[in-house]
Amino acid sequence: MTEHQRNWLGTPPRKSATFDDATLAEIRRAAATGIYDIRGGGSKRRMPNFDDLLLLGASMSRYPLEGYREKCGTEVVIGSRFAKKPIKLSIPITISGMSFGSLSANAKEALGRGASLAGTSTTTGDGGMTPEERGQSKYLVYQYLPSRYGMNPDDLRRADAIEIVIGQGAKPGGGGMLLGQKISDRVAQMRQLPKGIDQRSACRHPDWTGADDLEVKINELREITDWEKPIYLKIGASRPYFDVQLAVKSGADAIVLDGMQGGTAATQEVFIEHVGIPLLSAIRPAVQALQDLGMHRKVQLIVSGGIRNGGDVAKALALGADAVGIGTAALVALGDNDPRWEAEYNKLGTTAGCYDDWHEGKDPAGITTQTPALMERLDPVAAGRRLANYLKVLTLEAQTLARACGKNHLHNLEPEDLVALTMEAAAMARVPLAGTNWIPGSPGF
Repeated sequence: MTEHQRNWLGTPPRKSATFDDATLAEIRRAAATGIYDIRGGGSKRRMPNFDDLLLLGASMSRYPLEGYREKCGTEVVIGSRFAKKPIKLSIPITISGMSFGSLSANAKEALGRGASLAGTSTTTGDGGMTPEERGQSKYLVYQYLPSRYGMNPDDLRRADAIEIVIGQGAKPGGGGMLLGQKISDRVAQMRQLPKGIDQRSACRHPDWTGADDLEVKINELREITDWEKPIYLKIGASRPYFDVQLAVKSGADAIVLDGMQGGTAATQEVFIEHVGIPLLSAIRPAVQALQDLGMHRKVQLIVSGGIRNGGDVAKALALGADAVGIGTAALVALGDNDPRWEAEYNKLGTTAGCYDDWHEGKDPAGITTQTPALMERLDPVAAGRRLANYLKVLTLEAQTLARACGKNHLHNLEPEDLVALTMEAAAMARVPLAGTNWIPGSPGF
């Protein structure tokens, strides 16, 4: 047999789609360490998202609005159901909860500065309220979590709204995690924890077990704050129809629905990738629950988890949300995973755009760290301006798309303005497959 025949008959090496390089590496890591992998950020798998939807711009059957002469409103009021002082935001884009401890004090200050410049709210996250964030935030939402870390009635009164966190998209059913290397003297003092010891929050609140008990807790918080502050409930997307109905029953002013693309400071990799459902599949059941109770637009729906651009914002609002929340994108706007720190990311065994070991406290950008020398790298004033610029662009993009659909307010966008590119997206968003009137799974089809 000639060499040519041997080469022709041979089969080239073929990698397994099931046991790809990442899977093989994780098996080796697990075998070497005997412990599950922990990281920050959100799910990295490809899943149906807003890119699978298209907006139907106006042509003959619809009348578009002129971008430079005709207004497109963006304002939104959150918490108008019971609160004496609902929050009136200039744009329907908020900053999601990210804690001091997970983030540096400079990062928290920058979030407050950027949100205030844009006329929107930011959120404390676990671990309490910092003077930097309260001082720079026009509207600050105070998160009330199972851990109760840093919680006190005075800060509840100083907040503009209270967000009771039942769960989050990256880990519905799981508790928070802050490893010892990030528990500095200040973090330990605020959370009343020993310095340098891993903190793992409970996965559920200690003082209620259902909607009836939660209603009592909500009324207690209302009494503490003289019924002034809107009460939000944040839930991780799993069973949105039933969860939203129970949230309404318990007396929430607004509901925050977080899809599985939402990030986290630190949790198990297997949790991030295998628990919860994509935001695209969660919005319509949540809206349906509100509509069935006659509470759509009365109890505001804020959706989060993987929002990146004005197209995402417009499509989320078209599906029925009142506002969106951003977390990971806000950190990127501040400077997270910036290529300017590429050499230092390389030293940590990663590269810009892939860094997710936020729990280690070694972030070269000075955002997800408590190390003073690293924290100083982030200028909160400049970073706040970058965030405000980003929020402005998101809003302008969403307005541009809404005008193209003939809408004079972002909230006038509706499911009829959307079609889907895939059957999966069509079924999840309950809009027709492009070029057809077919909604997979709808009655009669």
